[in-house]
Amino acid sequence: MKRHRIYKGLLALTIAASLTSCKKDFIELNPPTSVDPAVALRSEADARNAMSGAYAGLRGVGFYGRALMIYGDLLGDNIYQHVNNSNRYTAFNNLNYTVANADILSTWTQGYNVILRANNIINCALPSSPTMDQIRGEALAVRALSYFSLVRYYARPYTDNPANPGVPLVVKYDAFAKPGRATVEEVYTQIVTDLNTAFTLMTAPNTNSPASAKNSSQFTKYGAKALLAKVYLTMGKMPEALVAAKDVIDNSGYKTLSASDIVGYWSNSSFRTDLTETLFEVSADAVSNNSFDGLSYIYSQNGNYGDFVVNDAFYAIFSANDARRQLMPVVARPKPNGVAVPTVDKFPVIQGDVSDTKVLRMSEMYLIAAEASVGVDDIQAQTYVNYITSRRNADPILSTGAALLEDILTERRKELAFEGDRFMDLQRLKRNIDRGANFPTSVRNIPYSNFRRLFPIPQTELDANPTLRPQQNPDWN
Repeated sequence: MKRHRIYKGLLALTIAASLTSCKKDFIELNPPTSVDPAVALRSEADARNAMSGAYAGLRGVGFYGRALMIYGDLLGDNIYQHVNNSNRYTAFNNLNYTVANADILSTWTQGYNVILRANNIINCALPSSPTMDQIRGEALAVRALSYFSLVRYYARPYTDNPANPGVPLVVKYDAFAKPGRATVEEVYTQIVTDLNTAFTLMTAPNTNSPASAKNSSQFTKYGAKALLAKVYLTMGKMPEALVAAKDVIDNSGYKTLSASDIVGYWSNSSFRTDLTETLFEVSADAVSNNSFDGLSYIYSQNGNYGDFVVNDAFYAIFSANDARRQLMPVVARPKPNGVAVPTVDKFPVIQGDVSDTKVLRMSEMYLIAAEASVGVDDIQAQTYVNYITSRRNADPILSTGAALLEDILTERRKELAFEGDRFMDLQRLKRNIDRGANFPTSVRNIPYSNFRRLFPIPQTELDANPTLRPQQNPDWN
């Protein structure tokens, strides 16, 4: 991409990846680099195939296929890189990545690639119909998820200052554009608009007929609403977060896990159609997966790597009867004669239809509703959070006020562990990070002011885009 990594040449890639078939005259008469999306997508079948390409983009190793999930727990305080490792993400364990870091570049590039694919569907010329409205709604939700992921890593939190520089905001294909950074507020405004529109457009699932539900690897209207609840929580807009989370809890028809379901849920690598727990996940099936570079391999002690294990201090906060401890087996690493440590077993399937990446779960909606209720209705907050503790065999939370908030945040940390959320929570709350004794001494305590709490705009992107060149994040120049 000689002119601009976000745009130049990506349309050809999008069409090739997204469309499974094209008419012969279309191929002959329209050079791929000049095809307008309105021409490329001629039918609802084309649009659905293009949507499959957008979902496939989320599975990129630099995006939801692995990297985002590792960043979120490694830069926080849930996991650490074991001394026996394959040297993946060492720079993040040691907090010494640079503007030339390949993983940071991959996350940026793959995020914008997904946005491009979504834009092509959103802006295509196909008229409104029940099918096209559903597809456009899914594309809007995927675009919102991608911008949400990028703005949280490459920009300061909304709760810091909404006027801070965000990320380039692109909602329409333009091969020659060289956009600068929109503000954080502008990016979040676009995300909220996309999700509200997506909710309006989509019809699936019809909760009166669960069989009408899309599978869990496709966005539904309540998947979009769940993401909106999480966005509002991240923005610190608690009343709005509560309304959105309650809508999902009360009206979606989805149900949560019980303690007896925990192990079976995480060991089942198939997507779901039964409206149980998974509001949205990124699929990695037997044909389309990242193989040795997948999320399951970086965690599993039965594969080639198993690099990242559970922080001792984090493991210690689980009570002995908490069902979630089953997902952290204490085993020797490396096998068979190594020292036993708690390991991660949330993504255990490494062959065939491998473990998917869970992005939005019903249990999180209860935790969002609980956090958003603190200070307004502490009894309601207790009710929501204890719905989860009661289904994990964990001790009930009986505190109030500031202590209740801390207890809910701890419960959130335990429930969403290894799913990429911990660092993002510490960011939105603007808290220092105490990683503990498993980390190198120099990076055990990371204050909120540390400039590496914010990813740099990749050097390759700065070199390609003169508008972005003077807009690098502080202290990265």
